[in-house]
Amino acid sequence: MANLPHDPGHRAFCPVHEAINILQEKWTLHIIRSLLDGPKGFNELSRAVGGCNPATLAQRVEKLVGLGILEKTVHSTMPPRTSYALTEAGRALQEVVEAIDRWSRRFLKEAVA
Repeated sequence: MANLPHDPGHRAFCPVHEAINILQEKWTLHIIRSLLDGPKGFNELSRAVGGCNPATLAQRVEKLVGLGILEKTVHSTMPPRTSYALTEAGRALQEVVEAIDRWSRRFLKEAVA
């Protein structure tokens, strides 16, 4: 990691910088974490994430679909039902979520307000 460019004006591609930009958006990791249990419909995902307004949730899941982290399936039922699932790239983020879990259990002794 010593060779990572830290200059904000540096224009070279930095994978860590790009990944942090994606994952730092509010609700993104909550969405990914809740889908680690398997596919969910929009309302089920909303309940699992908790506290995210529907417009923001819709925006985040569409962005994650566009990035290839989630896949969206429209089921041909009446009324039509949509579900979201992690792609291979999304499932690979389980390691990130688990690393955050280990870190927080070790260093965050009490809930941070």
